Amino acid sequence: MCGIIGYIGDKEIVPILVDGLKKLEYRGYDSAGVAVVADGELKVRRSPGKLRDLEESLRKHPLDGVYGIGHTRWATHGRPTEENAHPHRDCSGRIILVHNGIIENYLEIKNRLRDEGHEFVTQTDTEVIAHLIEANYAGNLEEAMRAALPQLKGIYALVCMSTQEDNKIVGARMGPPLVVGLGEEEYFIASDIPALLSHTRDLYFLDDGEIAVIEPGGVRMMDFDGKVVTKDVQRITWLVL
Repeated sequence: MCGIIGYIGDKEIVPILVDGLKKLEYRGYDSAGVAVVADGELKVRRSPGKLRDLEESLRKHPLDGVYGIGHTRWATHGRPTEENAHPHRDCSGRIILVHNGIIENYLEIKNRLRDEGHEFVTQTDTEVIAHLIEANYAGNLEEAMRAALPQLKGIYALVCMSTQEDNKIVGARMGPPLVVGLGEEEYFIASDIPALLSHTRDLYFLDDGEIAVIEPGGVRMMDFDGKVVTKDVQRITWLVL
């Protein structure tokens, strides 16, 4: 398991991401990282070890941004190092994502993309997804994901951003859980409910084969074929102890 958090809104972003990761640390404790975007510039902090190691790195080298994602990792492919910690980027450094799950055919895809000129810097299956999305990217992130994801064999919940598309976070699910939180002019995405309950209790639950596009104006959902998906908002009433 791994923990995922994402946020778009007008609040200070890094504390929201770190607080969400604290609620998700039971899902992974080998390494952690965050990525934020402001004015088209991507900034990343990653750290091996416990979440407190990432917090110390952020204390020494603060970040700020308009929207961003975070991740706490339980290592599968690749040792728990800073290099292998999420988030992971494509060749251009403009597409970045976090991932929970296992991609069974990542070596096959990696070898194919390497033959096409892609250069990889980690041992993870997640980096392969970033490069695969890059290979299908033509200016629209959700369309690139719709083209890339059917090529993956395995299970995944993933959340992705591109510096070429301001104020957009795209999530997709095939297996592991992924929930979208609806606040007041702010939106969240996470791998479990507790990460969001201090901010909102109104949630959408993605089903397998669905994509959520989160922007300042709201949330759009579709399936992998591009068909619009509509859902009822679920209100969580139980308390976090």
